[in-house]
Amino acid sequence: MDKKHFTQAITALKTYPARQFKQGYEFIINLRDLDLKKPEEQVELWIALPHDKGRATKVAALIGPEMAEAAKVTCDLVITHDQFAKYASDKKGIKKLAREYDYFIAQANIMPDVAKTFGRVFGPRGKMPNPKAGCVVPPNTNLKLLVDRLRKTVKVFAKTQPSIKVLVGKEGMPDDSVAENMNAIYTTVLHKLPSELSNIRSVLLKLTMTPPVRITEEGVVKREPKKEAVAAETAPEAKTEKLKRAKKVKETKADGAQ
Repeated sequence: MDKKHFTQAITALKTYPARQFKQGYEFIINLRDLDLKKPEEQVELWIALPHDKGRATKVAALIGPEMAEAAKVTCDLVITHDQFAKYASDKKGIKKLAREYDYFIAQANIMPDVAKTFGRVFGPRGKMPNPKAGCVVPPNTNLKLLVDRLRKTVKVFAKTQPSIKVLVGKEGMPDDSVAENMNAIYTTVLHKLPSELSNIRSVLLKLTMTPPVRITEEGVVKREPKKEAVAAETAPEAKTEKLKRAKKVKETKADGAQ
């Protein structure tokens, strides 16, 4: 499977009715024949995409004073070591950080205090600075290079469910860019799987509000929305007509009762 198959899927999705907002392209890879209870068969990857995802990726830094100035130039938020104390008793504030920021960079020599202060909230949400993603750094790290890479990086994982779901772009982006992002993820995941192609059940692409299209070597399989009939029934003109019918039935019953 290559870029042309992914481009065909993007084209197929454009035939669905447009929405009043820019939808995201959601890339789905369903897996099979994996025992996810075994760590070696789980998927956990940080993939640097060739293009951004069409939305801003926000990066925060948890660092010592020696990195503060460099971090302020490159990161969206900087929390220095001496500010940790105010978060120690502010669980709501930490939850807000976890919601608002995609990646957290931490200075390696203060990681114990990062874990102590933020770990209880960040850990279950997958937001702890992770060395596999390059987010635990020594004080002399070039933060600009790291942050530029993180802004195009997606976390791809399947640890409890045999399915990978990841945002690869938004409407308005060039089709080629979205397709190249998909290809980067597909190729990386494929080579990570123990039996490669045999571990992939299906590959799908959808927009936020559409059903998925299935991507195969033979072409794209498009499924019509199951709820189109329901949507038609709930359209304003359909509702008006329905009320008219109900009123007419009620009046008929009232006449018969007289």
